Amino acid sequence: MLQMSLIDCDKTYTSEDDHEHETGHLDLILDRYKDKITTCPKEKGWVSENMYMYQGFWHISNNEFSVQTTMAMQDTYKAHPTDIYLITLPKSGTTWMKALMFAIVNRARYKGNPLSSHPLLINNPHKCVPFLETKIFKNTPTYVDDECSPRLFATHIPHISLPQSILDSGCRIVYMSRNPKDVLVSLFHFTNKLRDESRARMPFDEAFELFTKGVSPYGPYWDHVKGYYNMSLEYSENILFLTYEDMKEDTLNKVKHLAKFLGYPFTNDEEASGAVDEIVRLCSFKTLSEANKHGNLREGVPNDAFFREGKVGDWTSHLTDEMSVILNKITREKFCGHPISQMKGFDSFGP
Repeated sequence: MLQMSLIDCDKTYTSEDDHEHETGHLDLILDRYKDKITTCPKEKGWVSENMYMYQGFWHISNNEFSVQTTMAMQDTYKAHPTDIYLITLPKSGTTWMKALMFAIVNRARYKGNPLSSHPLLINNPHKCVPFLETKIFKNTPTYVDDECSPRLFATHIPHISLPQSILDSGCRIVYMSRNPKDVLVSLFHFTNKLRDESRARMPFDEAFELFTKGVSPYGPYWDHVKGYYNMSLEYSENILFLTYEDMKEDTLNKVKHLAKFLGYPFTNDEEASGAVDEIVRLCSFKTLSEANKHGNLREGVPNDAFFREGKVGDWTSHLTDEMSVILNKITREKFCGHPISQMKGFDSFGP
């Protein structure tokens, strides 16, 4: 069994010993599952050289966010009933939603403190709400541990690969989707920022071709979204399905709805005093991007890589008419007759 290390709820720091522990633990995981990935179908990667298909979805390898760590989590991870998980495809508003969920759940904890000392203005939201993938090998303290309740985690893992303990635990899951065109454009820019010097920048035409084939991190996009929507119908009390477009259009009311689902509803006094508005401002693109102008989340990943536009409809500046028609056709076919086709962000693709 891979051991989970306890960490201090009120600190985020690293050390040389922590780094060595994490590197060594990750190496053990990669070695343990190296033979299993040799049988997985392989395709060209967006950041790493290759991606591997596992249980019908594409993953990178030899990394903390890899097919090997997904396998390890399925084998070892134990969820708590009080856990809260954010699940998204990459570039679907993950950073923003992490900030909102952290701010909502912890608002009493930091009430009365100077705003400048709030963790979201000192740390990248990805440090405040760590990825589940890193939980199985990290020793570095973060804002969650096995004694904190609730534990807040995020993941991009497809529904079919979620550790069974998460579904069995009765914990809360928030899933947020985003228009595939905007996901494609944001993913294109983000992954090119993360490519090392040995790999040339990926042309947009190539990114478009891979995406439409379903070959993208944790893709196919449509299967990922539809899988979690179907799960939200089956586990309606435990899974909240949101769209980025809905959140952007009516942020204030959606944040109140989110808080209620998480079990931290705003009181009438809080609403009257502007507590909801404060959280919306704190977690706004403007505030968070300003706080993350400098520094790195980890080696090779600058904080500002997570803040490019944050807009709805940015795809119009990148896709040709022909590309748009192709994605419209695929999306209509994939979501034909499915309730998701009526949701904000997907209702523009037609019947």
